[in-house]
Amino acid sequence: MVVIGILLAYLAGWVLEWRWLAVLGCVPPSLMLLLMCFMPETPRFLLTQHRRQEAMAALQFLWGSEQGWEEPPIGAEQGFHLALLWQPGIYKPFVIGVSLMAFQQLSGVNAIMFYAETIFEEAKFKDSSLASIIVGVIQVLFTAVAALIMDRAGRRLLLALSGMVMVFSMSAFGAYFKLTQGIPGNSSHVALLAPISTEPVDASVGLAWLAVGSMCLFIAGFAVGWGPIPWLLMSEIFPLHVKGVATGVCVLANWLMAFLVTKEFSSLMEILRPYGAFWLASAFCIISVLFTLFCVPETKGKTLEQITAHFEGR
Repeated sequence: MVVIGILLAYLAGWVLEWRWLAVLGCVPPSLMLLLMCFMPETPRFLLTQHRRQEAMAALQFLWGSEQGWEEPPIGAEQGFHLALLWQPGIYKPFVIGVSLMAFQQLSGVNAIMFYAETIFEEAKFKDSSLASIIVGVIQVLFTAVAALIMDRAGRRLLLALSGMVMVFSMSAFGAYFKLTQGIPGNSSHVALLAPISTEPVDASVGLAWLAVGSMCLFIAGFAVGWGPIPWLLMSEIFPLHVKGVATGVCVLANWLMAFLVTKEFSSLMEILRPYGAFWLASAFCIISVLFTLFCVPETKGKTLEQITAHFEGR
C-alpha cells in the first residue's frame, strides 16, 4: 500500500503542475483526519488505562467478536524504563531493529531515487520525467512479489538475497561513473542534481544504459527485501510492553539516517568522486548482508514468546 501510494503520487506529479499537486496532497491527510474520528483506541492500550468496557467495544469494532483474543495478565503491560535495556530480550531486538533501519538508508536507496531522472536523461529517454513512474512501477511489482513469498521464503533469506542484488547493482552503478569519468558531457563529476550536458555523446549514452539497468535492478532488489522487511521485523521482535517506545526509536533512526544520507551524499560525491560514493553504499550493502546472516533471527511462523525466548537464550 505504501509503494502504491508513492506510485500514485508520481503519476499525479507527471500530469499536474506543482501547485495543483500540493492541493491534491491535502486530500489524503484530510480524509485520514476525518476517518480517524471514527476509529477506536487499541484494546491493549485501553486495558492499560483500566478501561475494560471500552476495550471490549473496540475489540467488537475491529474483529467483530471477542473470541480468540486473550486479555493480557496483570503486569504484562508494564511501561518502558531504561533498566529494561540490560535484559537480552530487550536490548538485542533494539540493536537489531535500529541497525536494520540504518542499513536500509545506508544502502543508498534515496541517492538512487534522486538520481533516477538524471540517469534516464543521459540514456536519452524522450520523456525523462517518466523515470520516477518507471521506478514506482518496479517498486510496486517487486514489493507485491515480496508480500506473496515472504511467509514461504522467510525474512532472513529475502533480506540476504535482496542485499546481494543491491551489492551487485550498486557496484555496477559505481562502475558506470568510473567508466564515464573521462567522457565529455557526462555528469559524473558534478553535484547530484546538477544539469546535464545535452551534447550527444554515443559512448556516454551507451554506458548510460548500464546505469539504467543497474538502477532498475537495485530498486527491484530493494523492494523484495530491504524495503518492506525491516518494517515487518520491527513489528515482530519487540515485547509488547516496549513495542511503542522501541518502534519510535527505530523510526527515528530511519529518518535520521535518511536525513544524513540525503544531506551529505552530494558532499560524498565531491570527496570520493561519484563512483566512490556509490561503491561506499555497496560496501554498506555487504555489511547489511553479513549482519542479516549472523545477527537477525528468522521470525517466520514463530510466536512473540518464541522470539523473545530466542533473544534470552532459552
